[in-house]
Amino acid sequence: MSRNQEYAEKYAAYAMEQMRCYGIPASVTLAQGILESSNGQSRLAQNENNHFGIKATPEWLAEGGRYGVYTDDKPDEKFCSYDSVGDSYEHHSRFLKENDRYAECFELRPDDYKGWTEGIAQAGYATGGNYAGTLQKIIEQNGLDRYDRQVMQEMAAQGRQFGVEGNPLHSGEKQENAEAYSFPVEREEFLFVTSAFGMRQDPMDKDKQQMHKGLDIRCKGDAVLATENGGKVVSVNNSVSTAGGKTVTVEYTRPDGSKVQCTYAHLSDIAVKAGDSVNAGQRLGTSGNTGTRTTGEHLHFGVTNIYQDGTKREVDPAAYLAEIAQKGNIKQQALYNGSDLLARYKGSEDVKTEKSLTPDAWMKKLLSSEDSGVGMSGCNDPIVEMAMTAFTSLMLLATQIDAKAEEEQNAAISAAMDSRRIDLKTLVSGMKSCELMVGEDGKAVLHADNGSIQVSRELTAAELSRISVALNDDTISEEAKRLRVTGILNTVLLSEMASRNFEQGMSEQQGQTENLRR
Repeated sequence: MSRNQEYAEKYAAYAMEQMRCYGIPASVTLAQGILESSNGQSRLAQNENNHFGIKATPEWLAEGGRYGVYTDDKPDEKFCSYDSVGDSYEHHSRFLKENDRYAECFELRPDDYKGWTEGIAQAGYATGGNYAGTLQKIIEQNGLDRYDRQVMQEMAAQGRQFGVEGNPLHSGEKQENAEAYSFPVEREEFLFVTSAFGMRQDPMDKDKQQMHKGLDIRCKGDAVLATENGGKVVSVNNSVSTAGGKTVTVEYTRPDGSKVQCTYAHLSDIAVKAGDSVNAGQRLGTSGNTGTRTTGEHLHFGVTNIYQDGTKREVDPAAYLAEIAQKGNIKQQALYNGSDLLARYKGSEDVKTEKSLTPDAWMKKLLSSEDSGVGMSGCNDPIVEMAMTAFTSLMLLATQIDAKAEEEQNAAISAAMDSRRIDLKTLVSGMKSCELMVGEDGKAVLHADNGSIQVSRELTAAELSRISVALNDDTISEEAKRLRVTGILNTVLLSEMASRNFEQGMSEQQGQTENLRR
């Protein structure tokens, strides 16, 4: 029996009782307990009986609640301490029930573990990426949903209702709506937006500003999808010599006679033709890098409103996506530099004031997402893993130099993830340029130019190890880390450039010798 299964059997009674009282799936409670407490073996679980990582709020402290001090997202954070594990389970249920962020979860069926895990993740229970997917995997691999079925059958047989008043046992209407709407590309957690709607630096000419009339969404050979039922393909462009390359436009008619047009640009292929009728989730083509105004593969998604009098206006696609997300109960976000672009268009005041992720949290979220620029999912190569660690640690260090604001740091992280390149010029003196790039094969290559010699060299396992050790040494200051890393990079570059100078000198000497012989 695995540790997960042992934990589930030990605490299933607690989770099932919480399900009876609050309508929270026992499977979800157990999966969170397994994940958050490391099967009950974490220091927080062992010392404080805290199995769900719940932090001590001012209200908890004001009421005399006990706490322990631990390092999580920040050093020296206060976490709730309980007299028993049962108290931890009870507080977890009350934490979800009494927090408005999780209100939508309690509209779901008590045995809809997928909906609950997605809702809890969407509400921000954890900062790590793919939280819902991880919980679902734990549930499915260990058959934890059997506890949900047991409670459902028990409650039905006894004619009892769950503790959450009015908790519906059927969600047919939401399911029907969900099938009528789709985001333009499929993602488990969020769309990685690399360029938002509005004024920006022209990617083709860094000295100019331009109005960007869409959202650029990071893609890699993704199917691009119709967003609503009842759409009509009104335009198809197969020319790659135009600015947007291969492009499709789909039109949706509103009850008041106005229309919404969604445009998909830079596609690699198109699967529909003008005049076709399409429904939500239907494949229109494949993302690509076609057109004269593109610097890498992505989907440019634009939205135009056509009013009853025929006037047209290009609008922020985030507003449109927020609209269909609400209509279709779509939980995914559209994250740009750590902020959800949809939040400003949602009705809840709590959502409108949602804060951006910290640089560290944004980096971790990107790394664990489907769109990670350096992710090597399923790779067991220790050298590649070392390269990933060094890349991400160097990225965070490089973005923190010069005391940049968090918004600037998040933008730098987004750019580095998208291009798989980090600008290290601020770390290495005397260089015209210096950057670290992680290739598709996961290898880390250092590129540098001192004005006279250009070098490109793959970092060795030993060099990657030294960088990682220096960056993850919690006993030294950030400045000391920076100095150590700078020393390692300078040593690599100076050694490589000295070797190039020697080779160049030998070549010139050999040439002179050949001339003398003649």
